[in-house]
Amino acid sequence: METESEPYVRLASLRQLHQVMADMNTARSLADTLQTVADGVVHALGYELACVNLVRADGDLVVAAFSGNQAAEALITGRVGSRESWDRRLGMGEQWGDLIFIPHTEGWVLDDDDVPQWYTDGPAPRFEDEWHPSDRLFAPMYAPGPQGGGSSGELIGVLSVDRPRNGRRPGAWGREALQMYAFQAAIAISNARLRSNMQRALVRLEREQQALRASEESFRQAFEYAPSGMAIAEMGGDQHGRILRTNDALCRLLGRPASAMRRYSFSDLVHPEDIGTLLRTSAEGGRAELRLGRRDGTYVWVSLRNSVVADAADGPRFLLTHVEDIEERKRRELQLAHRASHDSLTGLPNSAELRSRLSARLCRRPQSASDAVPDTMDAAFGHALFDSGGHSFDFGSTTDPYGAYDHHVHVVAPEGDRDDGTKGLAVLFCDLDGFKSINDRFGHNAGDAVLIEVARRLGGGVRDGDTVARLGGDEFVILADGLGRADAQDLAVRLRNEIIQPIRAEGRAVRVGASFGIGWAHCGMTADEVLKSADERMYVEKRSRPKQHRRAG
Repeated sequence: METESEPYVRLASLRQLHQVMADMNTARSLADTLQTVADGVVHALGYELACVNLVRADGDLVVAAFSGNQAAEALITGRVGSRESWDRRLGMGEQWGDLIFIPHTEGWVLDDDDVPQWYTDGPAPRFEDEWHPSDRLFAPMYAPGPQGGGSSGELIGVLSVDRPRNGRRPGAWGREALQMYAFQAAIAISNARLRSNMQRALVRLEREQQALRASEESFRQAFEYAPSGMAIAEMGGDQHGRILRTNDALCRLLGRPASAMRRYSFSDLVHPEDIGTLLRTSAEGGRAELRLGRRDGTYVWVSLRNSVVADAADGPRFLLTHVEDIEERKRRELQLAHRASHDSLTGLPNSAELRSRLSARLCRRPQSASDAVPDTMDAAFGHALFDSGGHSFDFGSTTDPYGAYDHHVHVVAPEGDRDDGTKGLAVLFCDLDGFKSINDRFGHNAGDAVLIEVARRLGGGVRDGDTVARLGGDEFVILADGLGRADAQDLAVRLRNEIIQPIRAEGRAVRVGASFGIGWAHCGMTADEVLKSADERMYVEKRSRPKQHRRAG
């Protein structure tokens, strides 16, 4: 670049400088831009050597590009100079506008710092403005500031130039050209960095999207092909709980197509008795065992396990529910519970179950804190219990530690021997007459057949909601609520008349009689006290009848 006749700079030089600046802004990458900057100094500004020192994230400067000498390029490219040393250089020497010129008379103090340097040989200058081999000229490059230029922005790099081709220090035009070039180079480098960052961000975003798509596909396959039921439901809003999506396993389990499932929520499908269980189930990690309705009107026992699917911006959005078929396990549990609480021969509730049901119906008013702890078996039973014949009996709610009942209706008993209109809980104690002789004459198989048939007849002779239990041996107990004294006596007569009918056992007809004692339960009594009272009345009734008439009734 000519510097002697600055008002008459050749148009060719300006065109060359313009082309170099254009090339900087069309480079495809940051590395290409840096090399174009270094090459432009050599080709357009008339220097033999040019170096681009780029500021790293840690503040130090690395030699990112070099032009003019392959040996020097191989030696110093990639080497790092500390920010402290660079700040020292940019703070000394002569200020040529935004340029920094350090003459050889001052630069010797920099020979031992850690900035990468290339030493050139040459004769000592013969006149004042001749370039000395140890002269240094730097053009700092700043990121464009808020107002668009100058040194108001952050330092992003330094251009180092050496050995002007004409051998002289640059004049006013040469300095301004280098300063303008450094400014345009800073813009090009900033733009290249921005493009590079954007490209990296796009690559990262694409990878994240690919990972997300892969994750979604994995989830879809895991959801669709899971061996157990899966469902996704809405959380919050007017449609809270509505089922959005189900897999094939859940549709098969409930016998409902996926399109129909989207019309329901789990509260629509759950058994009415299990609504409370569903509502008490926590959304986050909640578990529940309940019954869901099939399309054919039957119910299946399932285990529900919930997980929240959260949205990064809006928080919890969906509820993922895992539905496991536990029908077989529940059936086994119910069978085990039934065996523990029912007589194996007749299928009727056994003695322990009878006492539990009766105790659950009665409340006791404790006199001291030590009396306040309820019987464990009493507390284990809820409102409705069922006997083997399907007869349910409502015994109210369980007791609390102080004997109080939720919605408990106190049990009262008729007073005196006359029917005063009071309805109470009648306890009929039944003992078979003549049963021992059947065992002795025809064997235990015949006796078992008699007990089974008597149990069937007793179950068929009571109302739905009454309980028939086998206390042991040939003793049975009937719990019948809401009866007056005359009603209980009529029930005992009807049951006795059913029992005395001939029974087919081991190929022959046999007959047994029955004695009934009627006791009355009321709050304040224990189950054993109630049963003892009925038992005593049964023996009174048995002794009051002639022996020869007991079997025939």
